[in-house]
Amino acid sequence: MTKLPRVTLLFWVMKIAATTLGETGGDLLAQTLNIGYAVSSLLFIGLFLASLLTQLKVTRFHPALYWTVIVSTSTAGTTMSDFINRSAGLGYAKGAMVLIACLAGVFAIWYRSGQTFSVEQIRTFRGELLYWVAILFSNTLGTSLGDYLADSSGLGYAGGALVISSAMVLILAAHYFTPVSGVLLFWMAFVLTRPLGATVGDFFSKPLAKGGLDLGTVGSSAALTTVLLSLIGYTLIMQRKLARRPVPALDEA
Repeated sequence: MTKLPRVTLLFWVMKIAATTLGETGGDLLAQTLNIGYAVSSLLFIGLFLASLLTQLKVTRFHPALYWTVIVSTSTAGTTMSDFINRSAGLGYAKGAMVLIACLAGVFAIWYRSGQTFSVEQIRTFRGELLYWVAILFSNTLGTSLGDYLADSSGLGYAGGALVISSAMVLILAAHYFTPVSGVLLFWMAFVLTRPLGATVGDFFSKPLAKGGLDLGTVGSSAALTTVLLSLIGYTLIMQRKLARRPVPALDEA
């Protein structure tokens, strides 16, 4: 039995909400509360490890637990990326290149392991562990890419979000109208949801003078948490309805 969710429209909506919350939540701790990128990264990595160990131990899919791990990778990815790019002084472009190399390394190890890349077919401990390591690096990379598009490229938050959204529309079109591997397209879309979340999160929280909506990290995080919790509640209700559905009996010959 797989412990990972089915890849549906609801999955992508929740993924974007979770990664956007990761951006505003990471900024809330590191910037608004002035804890700093290094300490915030350690706190979020601790949350990631605690939730990941629980996720690896369970034997079935738990929506609340799964999305807790996703949010923790997004928040940790936000602060780690900001630490690399700002505190360490690499900048968005160099930071993104380093993280692309790291993510490529994870996928190379995954390929050599012989585990499937198809997330709906992952049923082993090693496969799930590689899945989560790839997600952590992809969410960290996504923050750098989102910041690069919004700041260094001059596109701004809305412009960066529009570019990434357009790329995701092309991926969707490729899924329906081309023979390109669905697994490859999934991971391309999965990586792109993080910079989309980064640019949308900044668009919500940053002041009007910087091209944002000035909702602040507290207001944005509260709204996104409410949305994500509502969707998790809906998932739990549907999961229980399916569990109560009677299994049809086979006709006797």
